[in-house]
Amino acid sequence: MRVEVWSDVVCPWCYIGKRHLETALAGFDRRSEVDLVWRSFELDPSAPRERPGRYVDRLARKYGCPVSDAQTMIDRMTAAAAAVGVGFRFDIARPGATYDAHRLLHLARQRGVQDRLKERLLAATFCEGESIGDRMTLVRLAEEAGIDAAVARAALDSGAFADEVRADEAEAGELGIGGVPYFVIDRIHAVSGAQPPEVLARALERAWRARRPEPLRVSDVDPRNGCNGTDCAV
Repeated sequence: MRVEVWSDVVCPWCYIGKRHLETALAGFDRRSEVDLVWRSFELDPSAPRERPGRYVDRLARKYGCPVSDAQTMIDRMTAAAAAVGVGFRFDIARPGATYDAHRLLHLARQRGVQDRLKERLLAATFCEGESIGDRMTLVRLAEEAGIDAAVARAALDSGAFADEVRADEAEAGELGIGGVPYFVIDRIHAVSGAQPPEVLARALERAWRARRPEPLRVSDVDPRNGCNGTDCAV
């Protein structure tokens, strides 16, 4: 069974959703038969390599709200992350363009370490204050995830995996994906947003029982728990 997740490495709810999925998979009897694939989704394809200024100020400007309201959004996301064992540090976050990060994730898929690199990129963005749009930083993070630095650098320099990133994003459009994280299970069930583990667990069980071609159904939508126009300053 294949579980595909469209997400971005500058989406805080995507990190929380990853933890929820891990919990759901840990309790899934058929976990060894699940192929987990991280698909590309750029929340802002026009983003610079790094956005200057404080995250809270960017969030306030983006949504035209007072800084205090933006801080409330940040506090909510920080609390949700803490509940799954992740320590968000929006005070040092340096988000930016993620196109190169997504290309490296396709390389990591080829090398069998995609989930490891996905985790490394998310932690670097939200917990460590790394500049996620900087190529030297990305090469180092890829190496830490198990990819030879020279191989990662060559992939970035050559433009490798550009078609794969664009194919993921085109497919997201075809599936009507407007926000992330977005989980597609065996092309039978879909779950939108960083839903609780029990919601994802039910979707896994339903998909396993079905195991036959059916139209894709979207279930358990909660627009508050995804990056689709609120919370995320990218």
